[in-house]
Amino acid sequence: MLLIGAAITVALAVACLISLVLYEMRQDALARAKDAVENLSAILERDIERNIEIYELSMQAVVDGVKNPNIFGLTSDTRQLVLFDRSSNAQDLGSLLVTNAAGDVIIDSRSVPPRKANFRDRDYFDVQQRAANAGLYITKPTLSLGNEPSIALSRRVEDARGQFSGVVVGTLRLNYFRRLFEGMTLGDHGSITLLRTDGTVLMRRPYHEQEIGRSIASAASFKPLLQGNKGCFIGTAALDGDRRLYGFKHIGKYPLIVVVGLGTRDIYAQWRQRAWAIGIITGVLDVLGIMMAVGFAKQFHMRLKMEEQLRVLADTDSLTGLGSRRALDIALDVEWRRARRSKQQLSVLMLDVDYFKEFNDHYGHVAGDNALKNVAHCIFKNIRRPGDFAGRYGGEEFCVLLPNTELAGAVQVAEAIRQAVLETNQLHVTGPKGTLSVSIGVATFDGRNTSSGVNSEQLFHRADQRLYEAKAAGRNMVMPQHIEPQRAVSRGLISGRVS
Repeated sequence: MLLIGAAITVALAVACLISLVLYEMRQDALARAKDAVENLSAILERDIERNIEIYELSMQAVVDGVKNPNIFGLTSDTRQLVLFDRSSNAQDLGSLLVTNAAGDVIIDSRSVPPRKANFRDRDYFDVQQRAANAGLYITKPTLSLGNEPSIALSRRVEDARGQFSGVVVGTLRLNYFRRLFEGMTLGDHGSITLLRTDGTVLMRRPYHEQEIGRSIASAASFKPLLQGNKGCFIGTAALDGDRRLYGFKHIGKYPLIVVVGLGTRDIYAQWRQRAWAIGIITGVLDVLGIMMAVGFAKQFHMRLKMEEQLRVLADTDSLTGLGSRRALDIALDVEWRRARRSKQQLSVLMLDVDYFKEFNDHYGHVAGDNALKNVAHCIFKNIRRPGDFAGRYGGEEFCVLLPNTELAGAVQVAEAIRQAVLETNQLHVTGPKGTLSVSIGVATFDGRNTSSGVNSEQLFHRADQRLYEAKAAGRNMVMPQHIEPQRAVSRGLISGRVS
């Protein structure tokens, strides 16, 4: 589980790192897009401002010219040359017209005599007539005298007394903005929009005729355009609903705004492809790593299981099911150290089957093995605590470890085992009693007595000595520590095992 957990942790860490890198890549894509819309809006703003300014200078020259009363004394051709320079005839510029105070056209840059028309009903005429400081007024899209979609630019004309005497009006074809916008690279979902500051759309790419002249003043995406002379924001288009990154710039001193929008789908298109590729590769590698970790964990678990089985086999006597000699030696050392460290008592029982060689010789090895199994069963069922341990020392000898058990309690357990063996009624015709029996030696180590100097080997040796004393005293008995052989008991000695 630790290996799998570590693999999952590493996979999550890699995923977090890749996510951070992808996030930084996304932010970089957005930053590049911001630079692009800001640069494009600045380029368009300069181009439009320059052209309007040139046109405005031509109009201003006409305004200044018609204030001179001598201008109307010139011949028509000479007046045309004086009032109108060649820039007024540039591509996408319409006629420059001069009206009188009644709105009648009195001078026409493209026709001598002037075409007959009256502009008294036009909004720009009303604005210039009412406001002396109106300056250059730019109208909503309209049709020029040549029936071409245009915007009109007008200036007020005053007489020598400063009274309104008419307007100078010129038209700028919308086709100029359309061609200008089409020359920009935007992506499949980009847009460029030219607006008046009142929200009126003058031109837009992609071009849809029905959108020209439409007002978007109430749209949420229009409000940020009035919060500064330039800026950048992400919003949803009022005209087509696409989500875009917008960069805008007000065009000089004129009431116009140019807005460049890049579709977020275009901005993140390459990033999205790379993110999917990197994400899939990372995911596959993470899954493979976790699968390999799971495989290694399974193999490791199987190895541990096999090692545990081998350890159990090594620590278990195959015949009796009790602990092996190796396990017995380890357990004795561990329990002796624990008893000394925690100042408790540890008792050891050494048990030997009486006259077992004669039993084997008479009944055979198969019966001998069964007899040892019965003795092991009697030992096992009389030691109940988890800390108690029983092992086969070798041949017909067994050893029992009783942690936290004083001498009296150990004798009680030994006597119970001895009695249980007798109650099996295993025939042993070559023995003095006629049935199978055992002799048991008991020794106890007192961890509270730090001056005893008894180690685990000496404790085991004492129990073994008591066993030989029991055999010498006649067998089939329990021989406790510090009791003379003639005082050994054969049943029910002292009670008092610590549990």
